[in-house]
Amino acid sequence: MSEMNQFVNEQLSWFIIAFSVFIVLLLIIVMRQGSKIRTMKRRYEAMMTGSGVEDLEGLLVQLRNQGDMLEEEQARHKDMIIAAQNKIRGMKSNVALKRYNAFGERGNDLSFSMAIIDDNRNGVVLTSLHNRDNSYIYSKPLLAGESQYSLSPEEKEVIALALQQA
Repeated sequence: MSEMNQFVNEQLSWFIIAFSVFIVLLLIIVMRQGSKIRTMKRRYEAMMTGSGVEDLEGLLVQLRNQGDMLEEEQARHKDMIIAAQNKIRGMKSNVALKRYNAFGERGNDLSFSMAIIDDNRNGVVLTSLHNRDNSYIYSKPLLAGESQYSLSPEEKEVIALALQQA
C-alpha cells in the first residue's frame, strides 16, 4: 500500500496539471457557448422588435394566420379568374364580314353577310340584301357553328372566316 501511496505522490503533480488543462478547456468551451447564446439572443430580440408579439410562439401563430388568410384570398382570386375566363369565352369576339352584289348586274356591293361568333362557336349571322327598290335583313342563330336555317354560300364563308379567328 505504501508503494501505491508513493506512486500517487510522484504522479500527483501530473494529475493536477492534466485536470487543470481539462478545466481550462471546459472554461473556454463554456465561454464560447455563452458568446453564441448572446449572439442568438441579440438576433432573437432584433427579429421580435416591432412585431407586436412578445414570444416566438405568438409570432409563429400570427404568421400562420396570415398565411391562411393569404391562401383564402388566393382561392377567391382563382375563382374570380376562372369566372372571368368563362365569361370571356362566351363573348362574341370573332367577327367576319363579306360584302357582295346579291342581285348580279343590277346593283353594287351593297349587300353583306356578317358572322358574330364566340369561342364556343355560338352566335349569329346577319345578312343584308340590298337592291334599288328594297333592302332585306336576315338574322340566323348559330349553335356550335351550325344553324337550323339554311345558309347561303356567303353566310357559310363568313362563318368559316370568323371561326378561323377563334
